[in-house]
Amino acid sequence: MSVRRLAAEQPASFAFTPDNLAWAQGVIAKYPEGRQASAVIPLLWRAQEQNDYWLPKPAIEYVGRMLDMPYIRVLEVATFYTMFNLEPVGKYFIQLCGTTPCRLRGAEDIIKVCQDRIGGQHHVTPDGLFSWLEVECLGACCNAPMVQINNDYYEDLTTENFNRLLDDLAAGRPVKKGPQNARHASEPEGGVTTLTDPALYDGSAVGAWRKRFQEEEAKAKAAASEAGATEKKAADDKAIAAEAAANPKPGKPSDMTAGTKATDTPAHRVAAGKEAVSAADRAKAGDATKSSSDEPSSKRPKAPTLDKASSYAANPNQGEAKKPADDTAKG
Repeated sequence: MSVRRLAAEQPASFAFTPDNLAWAQGVIAKYPEGRQASAVIPLLWRAQEQNDYWLPKPAIEYVGRMLDMPYIRVLEVATFYTMFNLEPVGKYFIQLCGTTPCRLRGAEDIIKVCQDRIGGQHHVTPDGLFSWLEVECLGACCNAPMVQINNDYYEDLTTENFNRLLDDLAAGRPVKKGPQNARHASEPEGGVTTLTDPALYDGSAVGAWRKRFQEEEAKAKAAASEAGATEKKAADDKAIAAEAAANPKPGKPSDMTAGTKATDTPAHRVAAGKEAVSAADRAKAGDATKSSSDEPSSKRPKAPTLDKASSYAANPNQGEAKKPADDTAKG
């Protein structure tokens, strides 16, 4: 980078106009206390615009005082960024791209026009209208060659249309910004060759994609809802089981005995001096028709009839036992 120096001739002073001062105070207020120096670049740019597009030394010092910055810090910013012009420029300041893409597309011819009509770089024409400077890439390579005049780009230049552009600017006539041929923006000169399907612009393609995404989203939501319901049911079942284990309920009595109190049991009968088994129960026990067996009584084998003597059998686990006395021996 070449050394950038302040102009030899400087104005006596500089101050923002009331409108620019109000704007500058609004910019400074955007930053927290102690960080006002962050506003240095926008304030320097506004000072340059107010001073016929170049930044004098008094303006640099003025911005430093506004931001409570050392003068050398503001000067470092102003000399580092080539967007700040440190010497007077013409009303129409031409920055001409001289990097490889523009050179390959005819930038040499545009440089020659500037030299012939304006003079050398940094030179301002006697009428104060034009000055020019060769700069690095300005980022419009597909529209090369091109120039930036003040804040606007002028692209696809030839010797003829660039001379015509300078004539119109000098005469104060309106000019076309951007490409100086039939090209629209950065499209191919013969018209667009890609993305020509009308479906890309009438909404139909977008609608199909949107419908697909909506269907997939609905399926995902349904699956998530079903999974959530399953998880909730499992959690509820687990909670119910835990509650039942912690607080078991008493067994429910059968319908036959619910609400009744047993009073005719063998224990009750013996306590009352009666036989443990009532005569009615004995009769029921001897009645084959009252059996609870599923086999008909006619098919069940009859129990063998044994006399008392033969019905005794010694228990081998208890050794020799006495036989019961014969009833016939009594009396």
